[in-house]
Amino acid sequence: MAKPGKVGLDRVLSASKYSYQGLRAQWRHEAAFRQEAVLFLISLPFAIWLGDTGLERAVLIFSVGLVLIVETLNSSVEAVVDRISSEHHELSGRAKDLGSAAVMLALLLAAVVWLVVLFG
Repeated sequence: MAKPGKVGLDRVLSASKYSYQGLRAQWRHEAAFRQEAVLFLISLPFAIWLGDTGLERAVLIFSVGLVLIVETLNSSVEAVVDRISSEHHELSGRAKDLGSAAVMLALLLAAVVWLVVLFG
């Protein structure tokens, strides 16, 4: 059963507003996201220039864009953990470590994709 609330264009507009607020908060509060966003913006023209086909360009862009998505999810986990308690707890630490590991894996994947496309 669907939740009562906005439908159609109103729902899309509300969702867009919340997404914008999330991106703004991410930019303001997360240095890692800002660094990765700059990396994305720098890599964008290189991906367009260095990719031989549209598919190669898309894969290069997607691989770095995926890092931004994973970083945003990691920040979400960290915010929830911090909201629940400021005490050190093994599971809280594990949740944060796993989020960090996900970001690292996304960065490694992006590096491998770039190496394969450029030198493979």
